[in-house]
Amino acid sequence: MSTVNLVYFSWVRERIGKGEETLEVPAGVVTIADLLAHLKTLGEEYETALEHQNVIRAAINQEHVEHDEPIAGAREIALFPPMTGG
Repeated sequence: MSTVNLVYFSWVRERIGKGEETLEVPAGVVTIADLLAHLKTLGEEYETALEHQNVIRAAINQEHVEHDEPIAGAREIALFPPMTGG
């Protein structure tokens, strides 16, 4: 297991009910996609926030990444909804 700091933004934060948390990540969680699937098992609020996980954007150590990106060595993982134009 490894520990990672998760940061949630916008409606992901609102639906989960917190802006950030430190989480123990099981050994089988290797990529962002794995992490999203794991988070959905932590409770109804996570399941609701990540229901359409294909639209969730992610950043590792403040760099945008795809869902197949390995999370090994990540200090911070941010999850947020798609950016809207302005």
